[in-house]
Amino acid sequence: MNEQIILSVENLSKTYESAGEPVHALKNVSFSLKKGELIAVMGTSGSGKSTLLNVLGALDEPNSGKVSVNGQYSKSMFKEPLATDYRRDNIGFIFQSYNLLKDLTVEENIGLPLLLKEESKDEIDRKTGEMMELMGLGNWKHHRPVQLSGGQQQRVAIGRALITEPPIVLADELTGNLDTNTAKEILRVLTDMKEKFNQSMLVVTHDPKVATYADRVLFFHDGEIVDEYKCTGTDDIDRIMHIFQKILEGQPV
Repeated sequence: MNEQIILSVENLSKTYESAGEPVHALKNVSFSLKKGELIAVMGTSGSGKSTLLNVLGALDEPNSGKVSVNGQYSKSMFKEPLATDYRRDNIGFIFQSYNLLKDLTVEENIGLPLLLKEESKDEIDRKTGEMMELMGLGNWKHHRPVQLSGGQQQRVAIGRALITEPPIVLADELTGNLDTNTAKEILRVLTDMKEKFNQSMLVVTHDPKVATYADRVLFFHDGEIVDEYKCTGTDDIDRIMHIFQKILEGQPV
């Protein structure tokens, strides 16, 4: 990891209307993500974590604030067709529900982003083959999602997210549907890929064990960052759980 800031978030705010009442999902959120850094975002349900990912992925537009990538800011990034261009060039998504296309094979699901970028068939075949091998999916290239385990489906989702080598990867509860051993395996794969491609990753999680794989942890509560922890590899799980427990109990952190 170096000191280059790949993503900068400044005073980001998002308000929804619910039953005629305003819901402040994000309140003046500011932070930066460095090249090659993995940040975990932890918080209670409804604290704004998923809203943050949606805004950073230009799936939703903030009411105010700025999102800059490599120092470049454009308010139009949230409007189509620029939003699609922004996601195509900068963002890889990994979802808890995998979001694989059921009628496509493993090979086709992973290669889909390259097809959408209109790369040549030879390049798609080459890059997809390499990614399947990296993900340990070479023997399942012709299988469809229904024929795979949860861990294998998540590997396909990770491969699809990384195939275009996007500078930023956004993951939402990527181990939420997996057992403990499979979750560890998926996290190892993700961190290995981060090192290989020197990508920056933002991982939303409610699991302190997942957060220990990060370089830093941002703690969300009621739409705000209320604390930050830098992982050292020593007593990380205990320290993260301590901070999170205080948030759950409504104590000041």
